[in-house]
Amino acid sequence: MIGFNGITVGIIIILLGLFGVLTKRNTIKIIMCLYVMNSGVILFFVSLGYVVSGQAAIFDHGRTLLPMVDPLPQAVMLTSIVIGLVITSLALALALKIYEEYKTLDVKDLINKQND
Repeated sequence: MIGFNGITVGIIIILLGLFGVLTKRNTIKIIMCLYVMNSGVILFFVSLGYVVSGQAAIFDHGRTLLPMVDPLPQAVMLTSIVIGLVITSLALALALKIYEEYKTLDVKDLINKQND
């Protein structure tokens, strides 16, 4: 059986999202694929900070120094989750306004209508 770690799964999720962005024509689907890519990046960076049998980076008197988990990627990725959610929400609101104006969400139709 092949074992997958978080880094490998994160890269696979990023590539799946990229495939969706490059192959889909619907604006909503493209936005959702970008959010999938964001989730893959978050999983990738959180997995980089993982340490086998690591403990929290809290120093205590009398405790031996064991391998510690790096808290920085986790803190930065919490911020990235919030930023990604806000950007996705704004992009979906923009897609709604585009649909109200042009009555389509197809990227090629939007380009043709913009050129006319």
